[in-house]
Amino acid sequence: MPATSTLSSAEFLKTLPGDDVRQILWRFQDRFDLQMLVQSVRGVARGPVARLVAQGGRLTHDWTPEKNSLLLEFDNAGITAAFMEPHEGGYIEGPKNLALSLIAFELAWVDGGAATASLATHLGLAPIHEKGTPEQQAYYMSIAAPQPGRPPKRAAFALTEPIPYVGVETGILCGKVRIAEWPEGGEPILEVSKRGRFITNMGFANFVTAAVESDDPRLKGTMMVILHEDDPGIFDRGTPTRKLVHQLSSTADPVFQLKVPANRIIGGYKVVDGTVIPTYDHGNVIEAVFRRTRVGVGLMTSAKLLSAIEPLIRYHRDRFRGSGAVAPGSPRYELGLQQKEDVTHRLLDVWATGEAGSSLGFATARIFDAIDPVEKAKDKVFAEQGIGGGTTALKALRKRIPDALEFIELNGKGELARQSARYAELAADPVVQFMIVDAEASVLCPATKLWNTGNGSRVMREAVSLMGGYGITEDCPGFLGYKWMDTQLEATYEGPEAVQRRQLSVTMTSEVFLAQFRQWTQEMRKVAAQAPGTGACTLASAMNLWAWTLDYLQHGKDASGQRLYQGTRQGVTFPMADALCWLVSSRCQILDVENLRKNADQLQDGAEGTIQFLTDLCHIQTARAAGEVARICTELVYGYMLHPSWTRPEDCNNCFREEELQQIESIIPGSSGFVVDVRNDDGTHSRKAGPCVHASGLNDFTRLRNKLDGCLAGAMLAKDRAGESLQKVMIPAALDYPL
Repeated sequence: MPATSTLSSAEFLKTLPGDDVRQILWRFQDRFDLQMLVQSVRGVARGPVARLVAQGGRLTHDWTPEKNSLLLEFDNAGITAAFMEPHEGGYIEGPKNLALSLIAFELAWVDGGAATASLATHLGLAPIHEKGTPEQQAYYMSIAAPQPGRPPKRAAFALTEPIPYVGVETGILCGKVRIAEWPEGGEPILEVSKRGRFITNMGFANFVTAAVESDDPRLKGTMMVILHEDDPGIFDRGTPTRKLVHQLSSTADPVFQLKVPANRIIGGYKVVDGTVIPTYDHGNVIEAVFRRTRVGVGLMTSAKLLSAIEPLIRYHRDRFRGSGAVAPGSPRYELGLQQKEDVTHRLLDVWATGEAGSSLGFATARIFDAIDPVEKAKDKVFAEQGIGGGTTALKALRKRIPDALEFIELNGKGELARQSARYAELAADPVVQFMIVDAEASVLCPATKLWNTGNGSRVMREAVSLMGGYGITEDCPGFLGYKWMDTQLEATYEGPEAVQRRQLSVTMTSEVFLAQFRQWTQEMRKVAAQAPGTGACTLASAMNLWAWTLDYLQHGKDASGQRLYQGTRQGVTFPMADALCWLVSSRCQILDVENLRKNADQLQDGAEGTIQFLTDLCHIQTARAAGEVARICTELVYGYMLHPSWTRPEDCNNCFREEELQQIESIIPGSSGFVVDVRNDDGTHSRKAGPCVHASGLNDFTRLRNKLDGCLAGAMLAKDRAGESLQKVMIPAALDYPL
């Protein structure tokens, strides 16, 4: 790639981004507790976990003693206790979404199953943590934390069941619960019957949080119940699932037939007219759980992509070494396959996707850390006002939409507006602040799960292909083949892609989010003015195109007069959700790099080259995002129109007759070259389907699309420059795992 050296005089990437870079990018450079946690988890991942994978630990479905030994490693490294508060036996105070995301990221860097084993324990506790009574939270969170001389009790989350098309509809439950006994003046005893499917941690779980439905008129609705292994009845862990992926986690199909006291209903209950009414149905519980736990799963796939970079660079450079025909010091010896542009450009696509997904995932984790205290403050205000949950709370929030929109508008007007008394009033209002942060979180969470795992799994296949045949062997450096297989499960774990698209199609149309989105667009214009090499201007143009298209679809109709944007029309709503994911992931990536640029003085030697390279990756990714958005928007805007036909007179209104064209040509020679459709005097015409489309009302769309195409200028130059960095970057002499 010799010509690329003339593209820029900037420094090139010297070494792969280290912890000093990552801590600034993902905003935990001031969190010493998280930095130490990352180092501790990394020691487990690249030590015991990597050795177990290298020794063939993934080759059996059974939960073996060797796999079980990882649980003790998790305990000793502080992974198990990271979910708990200090008074419960933990050591991190406050919200822990970022902490848990970092754990998942570090473990998945080596093996997705190990990460799942860790996450699943927290997932089993999450219903209690989010919706349990104070007594339930105090007891179960404490027993789940390792204590001196006492191993922790481990949890599992039992939602899915062995029904046809398992996992597609979590609202349908086959598990049943009925009242077995109800002593006079005493607490009801429940009989729970449930068969689980694909339940993680069942090989060692001591208690399970299970979703069930009432099979008794004295018990109302659905609920989640806590089941203990020593409860009276059957606690059958089931047979191991014969999965092809995540083999370092325990997955089985358990059977439960147990009697438990009614105080095991998560969130408690009340008795009204002789009927037990749970405080929360199972849908309320899993909604609160999944909107947080999905983030870690999304980051697991992004970790795999970034972990593939070093093994691939090493493989490409070493490809021809050892041959007597290749002399040391020659370009072929030093660069190997990296002499070819195809290899470096495809690897850059992998790297850019990993960076964007990581930025999106960690941004979402930080948002959930921010929303937790705000949500509690909002709930306190509602309780003081006598506002309950459910539809009552939704109506109360809907009334405050104008206030939320006003705050967003003031926030975008500059420093003077932010000094106003009205701004201060709204900034101090917990309800308004909750609505704003919640609107963003409700989009970024499903976007993280959808884009990171869905698109990430496709890009991971590209990473494996860049390793050649070596990529699908057991001893592939970095376990890339295993990681590629694991991503297939991550794309469906905690809800398949359709679930995320459905949620996005609703949340991305909220007034509060769209107001924020308009400000994000202006924000990218400002970034572009300061750092044009990021591709922020390209992204802003793509965001404008998406917003115009969404408005058009919401108000438009197809050729048969049917509304375009509606819940059942997933051929419209789902692609728009996909397009938004490309936009928000690129935005998060750009903001992370800009944060790095502002804190460059905290970096070690080579900061300029690192920032330039990561900036080029932003430009590469925004170009790809712009292309995807343009394709999707164009397909939807034009795709639901009837193509003009030569047989319909109204479609030929813009056609020229041969005689008219001759007259115009006699007046303005050469003008016929600008005419597209001509009908000859004998009725013949060009050999194509029909006249070209001349749709009214689409001039703005055409203008926005043309502008976006022009904004791609410089993107491939950035890719060439980044490709040269790949040729020059120094990597360690050997991969640091397996040991």
